[in-house]
Amino acid sequence: MKLDAKSILVPTGILFLICVAVAAALAGANFLTAERIEEQQRLKAEESRKIVLAAAESFEEQEDYYKGVAGGQTVGYVFETEAKGYGGSVRVMTGIGQEGDITGVVILSHGETPGLGANAVKEEFRDQFRQAAPENGLKVVKFQTPGEGEVEALTGATITTRAVSEAVNAAISQYYEVREES
Repeated sequence: MKLDAKSILVPTGILFLICVAVAAALAGANFLTAERIEEQQRLKAEESRKIVLAAAESFEEQEDYYKGVAGGQTVGYVFETEAKGYGGSVRVMTGIGQEGDITGVVILSHGETPGLGANAVKEEFRDQFRQAAPENGLKVVKFQTPGEGEVEALTGATITTRAVSEAVNAAISQYYEVREES
């Protein structure tokens, strides 16, 4: 096979034009959908805040958290935190009431293994976080019934459980800092 300039430049030029067309199509799609995606993320975050702190009628954005308000009174706080899980970062939203009880936990995003760590989004797992927020944080236990200040690890997903617990514990730390400032 004899190579000449034409046999190299023509396919290269065609591939270049295909790449430019695909890149332009992706950029156009991103431009057309970016605003809608941002709005959907905002609505999902707002809905999650209502889930984790149901007593709040509205939320006031602060520097690193949201203050839940009802009837002009602060009823609690909402924190977004993250920790490293098995499959990457696990983002968690935690609601903590004015009296120091965890009112709810929502997993905002994760890259955990389907069927194992991904079970962290299930309500039965998240509900065990609804308890008093201990100043020293929650502890993960395995193969035993959790007591006060403890959560039971998901079967086959201890790393994910620890990640969610670390994120909730970061929210608990923020709560106690905010409470001291008030």
